[in-house]
Amino acid sequence: MMRELNCDVISQAVERLCIKANTMLPPQIAMLIECAAEAEESPAGRAALSDLTENFICAGLNGLPLCQDTGMAVVFADVGQDLHITNGDFRAAIDEGVRRGYERGALRKSVVKDPLHRVNTGDNTPAVLHVRIVEGDSLHLTVAPKGFGSENKSALKMFLPSSGTDEIADFLVETVSEAGSAPCPPVILGVGLGGTVEQAAIIAKRALIRPADKQNPDAFYAGLERLALKRINRLGIGPMGYGGRITALAVNIEVYPTHIAGLPCVVNMSCHATRHAEALL
Repeated sequence: MMRELNCDVISQAVERLCIKANTMLPPQIAMLIECAAEAEESPAGRAALSDLTENFICAGLNGLPLCQDTGMAVVFADVGQDLHITNGDFRAAIDEGVRRGYERGALRKSVVKDPLHRVNTGDNTPAVLHVRIVEGDSLHLTVAPKGFGSENKSALKMFLPSSGTDEIADFLVETVSEAGSAPCPPVILGVGLGGTVEQAAIIAKRALIRPADKQNPDAFYAGLERLALKRINRLGIGPMGYGGRITALAVNIEVYPTHIAGLPCVVNMSCHATRHAEALL
């Protein structure tokens, strides 16, 4: 039988997730920052990581934003094919939840209604919504606010199909090197390989919500993740750009089948505060 889910329940969940994501760092990322503080050899880098640790602890305990840039709300929705959403419009329910969450959480509203006219919408809507139809009758929501200090340093390259891992690793390292301190390192890289341009971008964004202590389950791509991370951490940019060994916390690569003539690669850059929160309804 078809299960029903009221739009107001969806809005309530998104409201809670917006606040949680902006105030509580995912535990895997908090753990990586704490481990980085122990591994970092640069005194300035260690001090920066210590400050970051103090910041995310303080934010979580007091319900305060992890960062002044509370981001544009990116919402991933996995909708069960046996789920019937009732009493309203699904897209409107998502935006209503974002509106409530950013207001109740006193979160900075950073969205403009047109990319050139630049007039603020005043409520951080609309969200960027990615929907997948999956088996079952549940709704899995992930809210991932994305700040633009790091988003602005994202990159796309259309590789030749003959390109290999060394060229791809070179591109990832060059992207981080050119970004320097701007994305507030230590960074996390979401990398999308394959598909078309927009598919590579979406899976790169999804790669950022993978638990940061997990590697790609395919040993080949896990090896590429380790290679890229090792090389990035030789750049010497260090935490917050103060120099040191820890420039990146993780490189997360996701792949998708692609055309015989292409090899799209998108790097979605994220800062140390790679935020997301999820709920199953």
